[in-house]
Amino acid sequence: MPDSLFRGLVLAVAVLFAGVFAVVVVPPLLVQPDVMAAALAGFVNPFAAGYATDAILCWLLLAIWVIHERRTLGVRHGWMCLVLGIVPGVATGFGLYLLMRSVQMRDRSPA
Repeated sequence: MPDSLFRGLVLAVAVLFAGVFAVVVVPPLLVQPDVMAAALAGFVNPFAAGYATDAILCWLLLAIWVIHERRTLGVRHGWMCLVLGIVPGVATGFGLYLLMRSVQMRDRSPA
């Protein structure tokens, strides 16, 4: 897959999720701004709890990866992706980390 296609697709998914989050989650949160209740709503039944747990653990894996690559490869600014992995969500934080990492790795490779 060409690098430009990879970056375009990753960016599209990250932006798509952020858009869906803005349309689906933000309006009800503005009406009832109880962030804890909103977070716990992900555990209302076993199916939702499975998806919520998956998202939480994916964020944890992203955090481990960001910290590891910061120390081993010197990838900078990963902490911003961890914040974006919480709000709007892992799809956005992970996608943007892949893009940042890709740019930083490309800039380091000899021409």
